[in-house]
Amino acid sequence: MMKRATMATFSQKRSCSYRIRSISLPTRSHPSTLRIEEELQKLESWEASSSSSSSKVEKICFGLRGLAELYKFVEELLKLSLTQQALAHHQNEKWVDELLDYPVRFLDILGETRDAIMLMKGNVRELQSALRRRKVGDIVIETHISSYWSLRRNTIKGCTKSLLLLKQIDGSFGASSPSLDLNHHLSAVVRVLREASLITSLIFQSLVAFLSPPIFKWRLNKWAFVSKLMRKGALQCNNQQENINELEKVDLALCRMVMDNTIKDFEAEKIQSAHRELEALVVVIEGIENGLDCLFKHLINTRVSFLNILSPWG
Repeated sequence: MMKRATMATFSQKRSCSYRIRSISLPTRSHPSTLRIEEELQKLESWEASSSSSSSKVEKICFGLRGLAELYKFVEELLKLSLTQQALAHHQNEKWVDELLDYPVRFLDILGETRDAIMLMKGNVRELQSALRRRKVGDIVIETHISSYWSLRRNTIKGCTKSLLLLKQIDGSFGASSPSLDLNHHLSAVVRVLREASLITSLIFQSLVAFLSPPIFKWRLNKWAFVSKLMRKGALQCNNQQENINELEKVDLALCRMVMDNTIKDFEAEKIQSAHRELEALVVVIEGIENGLDCLFKHLINTRVSFLNILSPWG
């Protein structure tokens, strides 16, 4: 049983949010449905992993890989003639439209997120190139740093929008309910598809939150900035910065460069530190990018499978 509040909500919605008869899956459920249940159980451990030593980005990448595997089995479930006939029979009901709508919303959010991180990776590469050619204090470097933070601000705006959309999905979850006369197979299909949508929303929320931490406001007051870093746990011995993610570590490295650009003694060290954090960020971005690419393909296939079921009768 999940101990954290988020997964408690997940468990409650699994059992209470839709008014079909209770189905602890029947013994003769199709293997595809059972495999989806198994993948959902694996993803339930995703939230529990927050108390482990895994980093936030490892947790997110695990979630994205798990979702890709989950939707692979969803595709198989939707291709079954038993599933197709049952859904087609209920094609004009609102809860069917709801099931069809979720993959579309997730595809929109996924596409925008993927575009944002691709832009960020390109911007980081340009900044790395500028650092290799220049010294701290050069106007070219400061221009690239300003460009990076401008992109960060745009990313935060986009992520805020995506988070609101995800909250709307959560709010509308199970708004329409199937009738009580569904057969065992279709009841199981509705259940696992709705649970898949819910865990997808949770993982996406974690991703957009990771990509949009506030930018350090170092320009306003140097000592207030240092105080904020101390509260975040960013200024620790042995470079242990456990309370900030890779984006914030880049912010910190760049701020150190700009704040003390008149001190030349540590110039090489500051550039090297910024290089390390930027390279670590690229690795993170590429890991997330790979997970999103794989998930995107399976969400597209899920959407197409739905349309193939309903379009002949539409």
